[in-house]
Amino acid sequence: EAQLAESGGGSVQPGGSLTLSCAASGFTFDDYVIGWFRQAPGKEREAVSCFSRADGDIYYRPSVEGRFTISSDTAKSTVYLRMTSLKPEDTAVYYCGAIGPITTMICYPRGMDYWGKGTRVTVSS
Repeated sequence: EAQLAESGGGSVQPGGSLTLSCAASGFTFDDYVIGWFRQAPGKEREAVSCFSRADGDIYYRPSVEGRFTISSDTAKSTVYLRMTSLKPEDTAVYYCGAIGPITTMICYPRGMDYWGKGTRVTVSS
């Protein structure tokens, strides 16, 4: 059974940084699209960044491009989201999602087959 486990959330001041981790198990890591999504209170879940393992394609939502970086460690079956220059509007619960096996990029919440339980990120002064 595929499982995703997020960690690394916390509270930071505006301009601060955090690195989230998503540990994957139960499926072949290289055959999947794995991504980060977030849901703020009262809002729908939205895509933040996704990584297509098959072709190396990466997606960032425009509001985080240049501030967030997605990366992966195949040996650890882990995907990271390095977040810098954090803003109050980045406050949300961040979820790791995955779909596969697949060879093309998909990065929207309804497209994911598997989800982690989420990790909370709060950006506030």
